[in-house]
Amino acid sequence: MNTVIAPAFANKASEIEHCITHFDTYGEVFVKGRRNTIKTYPLGEITVNVKSFRVPPFFNQIAYRFFRKSKARRSYEYANVLLKMGIGTPLPIAYFEHTKALTFKDSYYMSEHLTPDLTFRELTEIPDYPEHEIILRQFTRFTFMLHEKGVEFKDHTPGNTLIKKTGPGQYSFYLVDLNRMTFHTAPMSLEKRILNMAKLTPLTPLIKVMSNEYALLSGEPYDRVFGLLAKHAQHFNSRFHRKRAFKRAIGLRKK
Repeated sequence: MNTVIAPAFANKASEIEHCITHFDTYGEVFVKGRRNTIKTYPLGEITVNVKSFRVPPFFNQIAYRFFRKSKARRSYEYANVLLKMGIGTPLPIAYFEHTKALTFKDSYYMSEHLTPDLTFRELTEIPDYPEHEIILRQFTRFTFMLHEKGVEFKDHTPGNTLIKKTGPGQYSFYLVDLNRMTFHTAPMSLEKRILNMAKLTPLTPLIKVMSNEYALLSGEPYDRVFGLLAKHAQHFNSRFHRKRAFKRAIGLRKK
């Protein structure tokens, strides 16, 4: 097992390693997904969570063993990059990789467990959520800040930004599920920026507010921002539902 623990948590190494070596029998299940599992654990004065990444398909086992960084390692390294850039994400604590001579097996990423007040998903499901437009505009400013710093968060989806209220009309944002990111050194084009937002929602009222705020921040015409975001959001939504229907049809997904 390849183990990397953040220096600030070196004195907790035995407790951290215990969470991993006893992952199947220890800890409280937080998310039980089809592909990955997340469990929470007490660690001193904080609560941490561990995301277990399943064993990849055979050819990916070779790729991750010799040519690609694991999802756990990328999550840990990207979290550190984000924090250095002043971008919110749960504190990275450790990652673990289980390898054999020629293949890569499972991996684990540990970070501080944050309890949010909401995620972007609540904004899509609860139109009268308190301070709905205030949160949506601040979220759009957060996304604009990511783009200005060259951060392309490829899993920029409704559940992957934790939102915490910090005061009257004030909110902080924290990225999670970090293993797919690109850090651009050249300025991101408007098309790339809007594509990065397209997975968030196909709902026209939300797209109008986000487009208005993004246009104000970027200096781009509102009609151009709205047109691009509406087009790409609807395209992504249609493709998402087609893929889900196909998987159900061939038995890869429950109806």
